[in-house]
Amino acid sequence: MIILETKNLQKIYGSRETAVHALRKVSLTVEKGEFVAVVGTSGSGKSTLLHMLGGLDRPTAGEVIVDGKSIFTLKDEELAIFRRRKIGFIFQNYNLVPVLNVYDNVVLPIQLDGNEPNKKYVDLLMHALGLEDKRYALPNNLSGGQQQRVAIARALATKPAIILADEPTGNLDSRTSQDVMGLLKITSQRLKQTIVMITHNEEIAQLADRIIRIEDGRILGGGQT
Repeated sequence: MIILETKNLQKIYGSRETAVHALRKVSLTVEKGEFVAVVGTSGSGKSTLLHMLGGLDRPTAGEVIVDGKSIFTLKDEELAIFRRRKIGFIFQNYNLVPVLNVYDNVVLPIQLDGNEPNKKYVDLLMHALGLEDKRYALPNNLSGGQQQRVAIARALATKPAIILADEPTGNLDSRTSQDVMGLLKITSQRLKQTIVMITHNEEIAQLADRIIRIEDGRILGGGQT
């Protein structure tokens, strides 16, 4: 079952002589429960692609379909709600709220949507990610690897259709990077969670189920459309 699809996705910044073609008719598909790595050098278009997949920026042309919904047919407010409910983000810089403890950071997206957290499920995530004894700790008292685990738990807490990970190991040492990647792999397998991760690291990318290569705004291989 296809959970994520793009059709002829284009993004152009500027116009005429100064136009920059960040994405050039990108078409790809991702199956439900698949762990996909998007690999490209700096400036290849991978970050722009991730922003489009997550509805953080609108394309110049083309379509992004998430869980059967063409997301750019939605108005900005509708898109924000859809994004909060259907898409989980794991950022390179964690983006944790410094005045909230671990548990409150994890459940924040659920509460922002006006819902009560499923405490049993959140406890399961905390246990799976080794955060049980850090429940009441503030982010500045955690290591980089622990903060990234909190970010992963927060992304999973809403049970999103897809998780988008932006260089999730970029600020971590090699050992912690392997640990985090192992957790993402387990998450994908055990929870049937769909994950799309961008990275420039070939070794990290090899842990995914499939690698999509992008260069100069074009898919070079692995898009499977």
